[in-house]
Amino acid sequence: MSDKPTSNIAKVDEMSSPDNVDIDAQEKPPQLTILYQDEHLVAINKPSGLFVHRSFMDQHEKYFALQLVRDMVGQYVYPLHRLDRPTSGVLLFGLSAEVARKMGQAFTDKTIQKTYYALTRGHLLGQGQVDYPLKEKLDKLGDKFVAKDKPAQDAITDYRSVFTASLPIALGKFPSVRYSLIRLQPHTGRRHQIRRHLAHLRHPIIGDINYGDNKQNPFFAEYFGFKRLMLHAQKLEFNHPISNQPICITADFDDHWQQLFTTLDWDVGNGNADVFKGYLLINII
Repeated sequence: MSDKPTSNIAKVDEMSSPDNVDIDAQEKPPQLTILYQDEHLVAINKPSGLFVHRSFMDQHEKYFALQLVRDMVGQYVYPLHRLDRPTSGVLLFGLSAEVARKMGQAFTDKTIQKTYYALTRGHLLGQGQVDYPLKEKLDKLGDKFVAKDKPAQDAITDYRSVFTASLPIALGKFPSVRYSLIRLQPHTGRRHQIRRHLAHLRHPIIGDINYGDNKQNPFFAEYFGFKRLMLHAQKLEFNHPISNQPICITADFDDHWQQLFTTLDWDVGNGNADVFKGYLLINII
C-alpha cells in the first residue's frame, strides 16, 4: 500500500515484480465509476489491476486510470495520491495545478484520513496500532539511482478486526483455513505500508504475492475462483481545498468482494463498509 502525495506527475508505486491483476489482458477499457466530481476534483473507484499512470512496467498495458479519467472529464487531471496496481478503491484527481498543490500539502500535513479493508490470513482479533518503521522499497529499474542505505522511516497503521471466518479444510499443518476482514487507517504513506505491516503481524493479505502466504494464496484462488490482492481503499475524508467543506468519498466493494462476503456469510448490507456496526466478530465453523 502507498498513499503518499505526489506532484503533477505521480511517481511509480508498483514493484518491479508483477502483482496479480484483475483486468483480462486489457482488451477492453475498464468501466470506471465516478464517485465524486466538482469543478476542482474528481474521484473514481479504481479496479484492481489498473495502473494509475504510465510507467516503465507498462510495456504491455493499454489503459491507465489517468488517461481514462482525463477522457471521461475532457481535461487534464492531476493524480493526487497513489494506489498500488492490485489495490482497488478511491482514487482522487485534481483538475488544476493549484488544487494539486493544496491537496499535496494536505497529504503531507496528514489532514486526510484514509480507510482501507483487507482480507488477511488467520484470525486477527481486536484492535491496535502498528508502529513499525519501514525501509524504503526501491524498484530495480525506477529507483536504480536512489541511495540504498536510507534509514527506516516512521510508519504507523491503526487496525480493527471486523469479521472472522473459518473453513473446515486442512491446509498445510493447519486443520482449517482462517480469514479476517480488517479495517485499517494508515497515518503515514510508506510504499506498501499496509501490506508490510499486516505481514509483520503474521497476518498477510490474501493474494499478496510479495508479502503473502504461498499456500494460502493458491488455495484462495482455487476455492473462490479468482486471483487478486484483497485490499480495498474504501474511504477518503478531507476538507475541500477550495471551499474547506468536509468531503467524504466512499467506494463500494466490487463483485469479487461481494462473492467473498456471500461465501463467508458476512453481512455487509449494500456493500459499503460503513454499514459494519459494532465490528462484530463472527466465526463460521
